[in-house]
Amino acid sequence: MLKLENIKKVYFIGIGGIGMSAIARFFNERGIIVGGYDKTPTRLTEQLIQEGIEVHFDDNTLKAPLDADLVIYTPAIPKEHSELKMYQNSAIPLMKRSEVLGLISKDSYCIAVSGSHGKTTVSAMIAHILKDSGYDCSAFLGGISVNLNSNYVSGKNNVVVIEADEYDRSFHRLNPDIAIITAVDTDHLDIYVSRENIEEAFLIFTERLKLGGSLVVQNAVSILSRIVSDKIVTYSLRDQSAMNHVLNYKIENGDYKVQTSNGLNYTLGVSGYHNVENSLAAISVAQILEIPTEKIAKALSSFRGIKRRFEYVFQNEKYIYIDDYAHHPEEINVFLGSLEEMFPDKKIAVIFQPHLFSRTKDLQDDFAKSLSNIDQLYLLDIYPAREKPIDGVTSKLILEKVKIDKKEIVSKEQLLGKLLTDDFDILATIGAGDIDTLIEPIKNLLKSKT
Repeated sequence: MLKLENIKKVYFIGIGGIGMSAIARFFNERGIIVGGYDKTPTRLTEQLIQEGIEVHFDDNTLKAPLDADLVIYTPAIPKEHSELKMYQNSAIPLMKRSEVLGLISKDSYCIAVSGSHGKTTVSAMIAHILKDSGYDCSAFLGGISVNLNSNYVSGKNNVVVIEADEYDRSFHRLNPDIAIITAVDTDHLDIYVSRENIEEAFLIFTERLKLGGSLVVQNAVSILSRIVSDKIVTYSLRDQSAMNHVLNYKIENGDYKVQTSNGLNYTLGVSGYHNVENSLAAISVAQILEIPTEKIAKALSSFRGIKRRFEYVFQNEKYIYIDDYAHHPEEINVFLGSLEEMFPDKKIAVIFQPHLFSRTKDLQDDFAKSLSNIDQLYLLDIYPAREKPIDGVTSKLILEKVKIDKKEIVSKEQLLGKLLTDDFDILATIGAGDIDTLIEPIKNLLKSKT
């Protein structure tokens, strides 16, 4: 069996992915030779290169090393990729990202955060509490921590926080000591086909818990009554039947002042009522680890969130511009619900980029419903990611069902011109594709517009 201590050189196919790059940083920090391929240069791949990792951007077997001790690939890589096919026909160990995370965490005290949404923020909150309190940990995050400007956190103890991804059943590779489930929603039907299969996958994840381990579960998840465990902690923003719940919260100058049933009073360092609930999950984990209440409260007040999760990009006396990674209807509901709660009398305009043809096809009605409570919608073309087009599936499927008057499909090239002349108070970009390339141009336009 492959052992981490025997690895001297590792190669990544798809190194620029948020999950892959975290593992690349883990190996690089340990003095292991790291290199990799990705399809296109990004800010993240630039950072990896600056950190001493060699990255190339063409599918070229001549640039793929034949002396690697381990090759790691992401399921998003096409099966016909020539580098992947070369390694499949070689004697070099070839592993998925999830398998490597399982290997890294096997002998660690593992805190695994799963859920259809919220898992990145909860993972980052837990890691921040553990680092800030002096408990310490390492962490593999599915986003860039604003506090650390990285998706990888290095620690000196044997505790590791891992974002447990349900895509491709990746989270079944882990054996956590503490497992968290933030939500179980219908998604990734290209993998699971049905809602029932998704629920079954999350139940299998709970069975991966180590003997004596603890589960932290959002109180409304559909599988709660079917989970078999002696140590379950439930949490909820509003349901007072949950073990950990909010007694009261109020918004003061954009800050969330929170009082919880488990004895905490704190000012949350990030916005959105969904993040109040996320903080309950993190608090539950910290209390299982017996971190003192005052240290938890202090850490939550200094937590600055994840880039592209309710991230304030620009604000002045006229405009507020917020960016978010939301790409599932329930995530959009929660994000926009928080906006409406914080800015009840403001005119809200949203730029949304659907992510994946299959998700758009499967959830078109839900997307339309989630986008029907705003003042104006700019809809971009579908970002395909790993998928090929599906006949008849375009952004128009969503647009036709959105029940507001001011709605249109726009290209990226048209967008800035529209924003220059249109009227709004709050602007939001949401989506998981390459919509992030528009953030700086939009920010600069809003600066000039004032």
